[in-house]
Amino acid sequence: MSRLKIGNADARRLFLDHHALTGAPAGRHDADTTLGLVRRLGFVQLDSVNAVERAHHMILFSRAPAYRREHLAALHHDEASLFEHWTHDASLVPMEFYPHWRHRFRAAKVRIEENPRWQERFGPDGEKVLRNVRARLKREGALMARDFEDKGAGGWWGWGPSKTALEMLWRTGDVAIARREGFEKVYDLADRVIPEEQRRARPSEAATRDWACRAALDRLGFATPQEVAAFWHLVSIADAKDWTAKALKRKEIIEVSVEGADGAWKQALAPADIEARLASAEEAPAETRFLSPFDPAIRDRKRAERLFGFDYRIEIFVPERKRRYGYYVLPLLEGDSFTGRADVKAHRGEGRLEVKGLWLEPGAKLTKMREKDIRAALETLGRFTETPEIDADAALRRAKAG
Repeated sequence: MSRLKIGNADARRLFLDHHALTGAPAGRHDADTTLGLVRRLGFVQLDSVNAVERAHHMILFSRAPAYRREHLAALHHDEASLFEHWTHDASLVPMEFYPHWRHRFRAAKVRIEENPRWQERFGPDGEKVLRNVRARLKREGALMARDFEDKGAGGWWGWGPSKTALEMLWRTGDVAIARREGFEKVYDLADRVIPEEQRRARPSEAATRDWACRAALDRLGFATPQEVAAFWHLVSIADAKDWTAKALKRKEIIEVSVEGADGAWKQALAPADIEARLASAEEAPAETRFLSPFDPAIRDRKRAERLFGFDYRIEIFVPERKRRYGYYVLPLLEGDSFTGRADVKAHRGEGRLEVKGLWLEPGAKLTKMREKDIRAALETLGRFTETPEIDADAALRRAKAG
């Protein structure tokens, strides 16, 4: 049987559809709609940088312009529909997935106990610190690191012994994040935050490996074992390779060839119903959208370059003089193509959204229609960030001049 070949246009359409970036956005949007969107994506990454909008809000807004920040807060803080923990980074994850994090908790405990940097931050009596932190949480309820006198300053993450204990207890599952205040974590005992059904569930390691690989491929549409392993960061590449070999034998997945933006073909794996998925995947809307630098569609930089010919890097940690573009550069998605990027800054005190720079991809010209679409996207973003004055004329003139 010949391997299914997925041309680049179809690969883009399927990939964007699986990342909830196709179809017309729903007019009505509430907390339930937000939960459905997070489940479709698998998780939403949290990030503290607020140059334009924090990543978790921007990711959801890019897909649902009617999204409101309070929707996510209600799902996490009030309804216990989401929990906060690590995937590739700190993320909000649907609560029903929590049991599969138990193996991560156990592995984290081993790593922390063997890491001298953690032990150094605990100080000479780490067990006493842990007992004190647990006792205070039990007695007083949810607490922040600043509620402890030894909160720490400078050094390794600026953590004092009690903050180190809070983080260890969270990473190993004894404690959970009850909510965020501003962007500061509020910790509480897991049995007060995580519903009993999820706390009592004990999936085997094999069950978690199967779930993690299956759920990752389901959300990616097609992927290599390396990409499957990287999705949740719950399984190793070796585990993902072992799972794919067994799933191929069971005919639950198939091998496919996917065409890149440069015309090169790469082998990948896909669910057995890939042809039905291709048939049902919607087209990406023609309008222009700005995405978060942490958007899941471009999280894997190599895959984004392979599929879309879009070479994107975050330059937040690059010294200013060495940046090619800017501090907080938003990718510009137009239909199924990334046509440019813009360095954007929200000046909330002034109600102004500044475009410090705009760069179009090779072959993309700043036509009157494209400029109109970019301005419309900026106005939509400005309303969401409560910076309705759009300061983009100078950047647009420079982009037009080339």
